[in-house]
Amino acid sequence: MAYWRRNPGQMQAATESVAVAAGPASAAAKPVKSPRPRMMRQYDLVERVRSYNPDTDEDLLNRAYVYAMKAHGTQTRASGDPYFSHPLEVAAILTDLKLDDATIVAALLHDTIEDTEATRAEIDQTFGHEIGALVEGLTKLKRLELVSREAKQAENLRKLLLAIADDVRVLLIKLADRLHNMRTLEFVPPTSRRRIAEETLDIYAPLAGRMGMQEMREELEDLSFRTLDPEAYAVVMQRLDSLADRNRNLIGEIESQLSKNLQKNGVAADVFGRRKQPFSIWTKMERKSVGFEQLSDIFGFRVVMSDVEACYRALGVVHTTWPVVPGRFKDYISTPKQNDYRSIHTTVIGPGNQRVELQIRTREMDQIAELGIAAHAFYKDGVGSPTELLKRESNAFAWLRHTIGILSESANPEEFLEHTKLELFHDQVFCFTPKGKLIALPRQANVIDFAYAVHTDVGNSAVGCKINGKFAPLSSELQNGDEVEVLTSEAQAAPPSAWESLAVTGKARAAIRRATRTAVRDQYAGLGRRIVERLFVRAKIEYADDKLKGALPRLARASIDDVMASVGRGEMKASDVARAMYPDYKEERIGRFGAKKSLAVKLKLKSPADPARSPNAIPIRGINSDLPVKFAPNGGAVPGDRIVGIVSPGEGITIYPIQSPALKDFEEEPERWLDVRWDVDESTPQRFPARILVDNVNEPGSLAQVATVIAEHDGNIDNISMSRRSPDFTELTIDLEVYDLKHLSAIIAQLRAKAVVARVERVNG
Repeated sequence: MAYWRRNPGQMQAATESVAVAAGPASAAAKPVKSPRPRMMRQYDLVERVRSYNPDTDEDLLNRAYVYAMKAHGTQTRASGDPYFSHPLEVAAILTDLKLDDATIVAALLHDTIEDTEATRAEIDQTFGHEIGALVEGLTKLKRLELVSREAKQAENLRKLLLAIADDVRVLLIKLADRLHNMRTLEFVPPTSRRRIAEETLDIYAPLAGRMGMQEMREELEDLSFRTLDPEAYAVVMQRLDSLADRNRNLIGEIESQLSKNLQKNGVAADVFGRRKQPFSIWTKMERKSVGFEQLSDIFGFRVVMSDVEACYRALGVVHTTWPVVPGRFKDYISTPKQNDYRSIHTTVIGPGNQRVELQIRTREMDQIAELGIAAHAFYKDGVGSPTELLKRESNAFAWLRHTIGILSESANPEEFLEHTKLELFHDQVFCFTPKGKLIALPRQANVIDFAYAVHTDVGNSAVGCKINGKFAPLSSELQNGDEVEVLTSEAQAAPPSAWESLAVTGKARAAIRRATRTAVRDQYAGLGRRIVERLFVRAKIEYADDKLKGALPRLARASIDDVMASVGRGEMKASDVARAMYPDYKEERIGRFGAKKSLAVKLKLKSPADPARSPNAIPIRGINSDLPVKFAPNGGAVPGDRIVGIVSPGEGITIYPIQSPALKDFEEEPERWLDVRWDVDESTPQRFPARILVDNVNEPGSLAQVATVIAEHDGNIDNISMSRRSPDFTELTIDLEVYDLKHLSAIIAQLRAKAVVARVERVNG
């Protein structure tokens, strides 16, 4: 069982806590009142640091101790202890990790800016910019004008993660801070206690795990578990203690046999027995829906070797001595986890026909497995800054920096929080590209996630895939060892927006959302450019991007694309663009009913027989057009109709047939009217929306006859609704997709010829 390195007083308190929790469920729910430990003195702190760093700056540590003690003054914690005891305990935890002077000092000062009169400038002046930056990175944002607690939590987390990306020591201090808060959580009010435990379980424990700090992760998880579900915690602890009593001799026997067999084969090793933590056991029981008695890996053994070669020799000895359990072998030495974890895992049928789970690793791997990024010696001279050191040596920190870069692009705080939890919490699967590159993904990830992990452009243009040489859907869930080939097409400029709900990773979701926003913006910008250019042609004035660039300040836009997108959305008029470029611009236009008005757009009420004769009109294509165009909501429009466009701010253009009664609503807003024309390529026919009303005789099979007529004439029913007008007739409202007016008229004519149809008419939206 992995224990966090504590002093004897802490170990005693932890043992008492477990003893209480292992009692009846009702007792487990009560707060644990531990005796108050003696507060650490200055010389205690200095001695702790000097034990691993003889060159420590004692004066700096002493000044920080005194400064923090005076700054917190008479402040107390919920337990009644002096508040200064908290930063002292945080510093003590970090000395167990053997961290450098600046980190220990920042731990002592970490609450001073947030909770006292101290300022960043004062700390910079007294302790230097490096320590000031660490303390600032740990300070929550104040006066957040956000609606929800989740939004505030997300913004504080965003600030923390960005600070971590600059200096990893911010993370180590924050985790130590959270660990001490969790150890003293019983003094916090119940509502806050639960919120803090949930936040710890959702974010800080997984974050410690992602950084390879398994000891800290396990303690954070168990402390959270004990708070959130005390009854379950008590039950698991009772079972664990009972099992330990029954198997005490067996565990010693297995340790002894392992050591003897390895030694007999000339392999020197240290063998340690351990048991899983309560939270790990509980989650496995829930995930696999099994009882406690069905778990076979509650007890495991760690075999620590001198070097990598010895690890594989030990594996050979173990596998030739005891039968191997199939499917339980994993080699994380040749394929390390993203958090730098390296070890060989195997399970054998050992003495007494018991399943024995083994982890074989070197001493260095063992240290990294327990302490993660904190195992790197930050305090030594000549290693450079901790961040630079970890950039060179740690895959876990490289992953964190990369993930923070992706998460920081989230559009809103809640989205950021959701993606952070997704990225931190999932276990992993390992897949390969056809060229053998290893891609690590969260469990339940699919090919869409894989494609974006390879490269954003691969994800955006993905149209299909092969998994282990066989064609498969992009939504296929990936398994360990899968070889995935992503098929792409240059014709797909942006992924379908529905992919966002299929993707598992925050990177894929963020990229899909970003590509979708870009595609929509490009559509609006394209439409806006057409509107602006046609206005300039009608007005017989010259348009040039260079000239518009000089007018951007007058339009309060940062780029030409921003201007065009605003025009396309209807947020800005094309005439505003013309006036910004040509201040004297003014053109009289003919309004809807012939009255002369000063308008930006000339309206044509009749569509020309030959579209080529109307070069100034916007061309309209089908349902899948590349322009942000909608059709009239209650009836649509089809080629052959005379049409007009109405610009809706923020939505683009809505196309109405000229006979639509809905156009009366826009008579007083002639500036929203737009001249449009059909642009249909007969070689690639497209469908357009239309609506018809059908009075149908109420008899069996009548609806089927109507549907058959539409299907036989290549019409597509998009939606249908029915209402009973009388006992003998039912009114059908049918939304169709047809090629043009001629096609629609033919369907209507055939419906009228049916005996079960009393009346058919088109609805003009």
